[in-house]
Amino acid sequence: MESLQKMPTLMPREKLLKLGAEALDDSELLAIFLRTGIKNCSVMELSRVVLDHFGSLRQLISADQKAFCNVKGLGITQFIQLQASTEMTKRYLLQELEMAQAFTRPELVRMYLQAELEHKEREVFLVLFLDNQHRLIKKEEMFLGTINTAAVYPREIVKSALFCNAAAIILAHNHPSGIAEPSNSDRFITEKIQKVAELVEIRVLDHFVIGKGCYVSFSEKGWL
Repeated sequence: MESLQKMPTLMPREKLLKLGAEALDDSELLAIFLRTGIKNCSVMELSRVVLDHFGSLRQLISADQKAFCNVKGLGITQFIQLQASTEMTKRYLLQELEMAQAFTRPELVRMYLQAELEHKEREVFLVLFLDNQHRLIKKEEMFLGTINTAAVYPREIVKSALFCNAAAIILAHNHPSGIAEPSNSDRFITEKIQKVAELVEIRVLDHFVIGKGCYVSFSEKGWL
């Protein structure tokens, strides 16, 4: 049998152009972002060192400026670029929601909400207001809490929904603890909002609880 010729190893940029971005692993994607290595350390080696230090891309992206810049090979320029890239991703997803029917694209809603809420250090209660075709009218951070609680007022949510002529809403809040499992109070306030909204014929399509790298959807659980 003739031996198969070994395929040449592609550098990350070449691999992306030839096979698409999804073919790259985390270290290769990060290497493209970093662009260059440091003395006695190639960009691929640096990329692996950085990922080992933070543990994952998610933890790298959520690192604060001090933790990020304390790593050899990283600095304020890369930190600014990463923050800008992350914000562009959020805005892209938000603009997709403005064009898509959110109820038929739950994965898009979930991706946006995770990008928006996952790294918040305080609890944030966010509402997506949708038109009668379930396209996004606006998003609003309605309530801010302490590290583990937020006071939520259903009448304020419904008031905002009526003001923008929303036909439906999607609720979301984060758990800064990182654990997405809804509490009894989460379920109680959701039922309360749903009852108040029904009085003015506004549908509550879902309530997402966002943790660190995880989420719970009330709709998927059959609670709505």
